[in-house]
Amino acid sequence: MQRVMRLTKEIIPGVIIASTIALAAKFLSEHYGAPSMLMALLLGIALNFLSEEGACPSGIEFCATTVLRIGVALLGVRISFELLLGLGVEMIGLVLIGVILTILFGLVASNLLGRGWRLGLLSGGSVAICGASAAIALAAVLPKNEHSERNLSFTILSVTVLSTIAMIIYPIIGQTLGLSTSEMGVFLGGTIHDVAQVVGAGFSISQEAGDSATLIKLFRVATLAPIILFLSLVLKKESSERSGANIPIIPPFIVGFLALATINSFGFLPDWLSSLLGQTSQWALLAAIAAVGLKTSPRRVLEVGPQAIVMIVAETLFITVVILGGIYFLRP
Repeated sequence: MQRVMRLTKEIIPGVIIASTIALAAKFLSEHYGAPSMLMALLLGIALNFLSEEGACPSGIEFCATTVLRIGVALLGVRISFELLLGLGVEMIGLVLIGVILTILFGLVASNLLGRGWRLGLLSGGSVAICGASAAIALAAVLPKNEHSERNLSFTILSVTVLSTIAMIIYPIIGQTLGLSTSEMGVFLGGTIHDVAQVVGAGFSISQEAGDSATLIKLFRVATLAPIILFLSLVLKKESSERSGANIPIIPPFIVGFLALATINSFGFLPDWLSSLLGQTSQWALLAAIAAVGLKTSPRRVLEVGPQAIVMIVAETLFITVVILGGIYFLRP
């Protein structure tokens, strides 16, 4: 009990700092329209000195690891099997192809540009699935090295900026190409990184386009679970074999994610509880991103280099081309 009390006392200052940054980011998002994840990251980076010494480092580390995993696990309440029923086989196939090919493209691009495979997988997965949320989940299962926090900060910053640009430009591109309302929903939901920007772009066109785009996007979010599970099986098994340690193949937070998604699919979660868990997930992820920012110095983010910027822009263009090509191919 004394040990628990001591550990709790150690983490409280850092948790308070990360939570305060999360509150500030939410305020900026609601009052000025700025993406909350981006604001949490930038505010955290600005206060990086707090993670270097003093009373805060332990709590900041706790938020960047444990709280992060709790937030990812609770994302399961946003997923249900009903999503699949509303899409149809062709759209499911197109979205899956787009997700898988973009992740593979990220790995190939990272190799060609001389970047580590971790950054390729992190950036490719975040572009392919659901932006910042996917980056957080992927970072939780990737093996850590000295560049892990820097890569995560860079990826979140990049996909948020690119997603905001896409929210403005893609509706114009879709209308210029003469896409129908349903095709516009597939285009926006299948290419824009973050859910909020998909909603903004879709409903700026029409209610039908917004509904369709949101549905497609949520299916992309649903692919997060099997992809993280697959990576966990591969990466944890290799780590166990190298170290000889008994490392769990499936992380507990992924089990939690899948359990909540299954419970939600069968309608066992009342609306009020589902809403509460969803809000808790959002706040946990905001605090975790704030902590990641606190652990990242601005100088180290800039050290990622121009190749990484080229890579993540190329991944964004790649998934756009794949989805547009699929839309034209599936036209009657």
